[in-house]
Amino acid sequence: MTTTLRFRRTALAVATAAVLPFALAACSDSTKDSASGSTADSASAAPSAAASTDDSMSMDKPFGAGCAGVPASGAGSFDGMAKDPVATAASNNPALSTLVAAVKQAGLVDTLNNAKDLTVFAPTNDAFAKIPKADLDKVLADKATLTKILTYHVVGQQITPKQLENGSFDTLEKGKLTTTGSGTSYQVNGTSNVVCGNVKTANATVYIVDTVLMPK
Repeated sequence: MTTTLRFRRTALAVATAAVLPFALAACSDSTKDSASGSTADSASAAPSAAASTDDSMSMDKPFGAGCAGVPASGAGSFDGMAKDPVATAASNNPALSTLVAAVKQAGLVDTLNNAKDLTVFAPTNDAFAKIPKADLDKVLADKATLTKILTYHVVGQQITPKQLENGSFDTLEKGKLTTTGSGTSYQVNGTSNVVCGNVKTANATVYIVDTVLMPK
């Protein structure tokens, strides 16, 4: 009887010793899997949150290949232009000197500087250079025609990049212009490309374009 009891106790001890390592190993693997899964889930969620933040922030900043030509500092930089009303801000950007001369010729400096919440589609010097010189000189000498063309580039509200995706806007000239595009690529009236967009001034949002817009 004593011998049988000792045999049973020995067998039970051996069985317990054999099973215990496997149970501990299984528990350890489960814990690792759980921790690993939690870490993986957190890691996969993080980029989405970051991407969402980046997308939101990018909508508040200037965009476009033409922005590379804007001075990094000074009155003509993005920070400098944000402090001045739109006509003054444009005068500090070397790429807009022809536009500024036209605005002065038409007597629109005070009108643009004193208005609130505008959007200006501002043609670059290269945009004006596409117009034959004789035609451009004729327009510059005709104040009524020049005013009509320049005010066609101005909308009486601040337009966000999102609104440009499929937009139709009334201009100060009383005409309409349309916009299409997405991301950082937009066109105005299907012909003029935005080369540097969402530029802030004290009283306007500016979209710099590569072609002069002509009212009907």
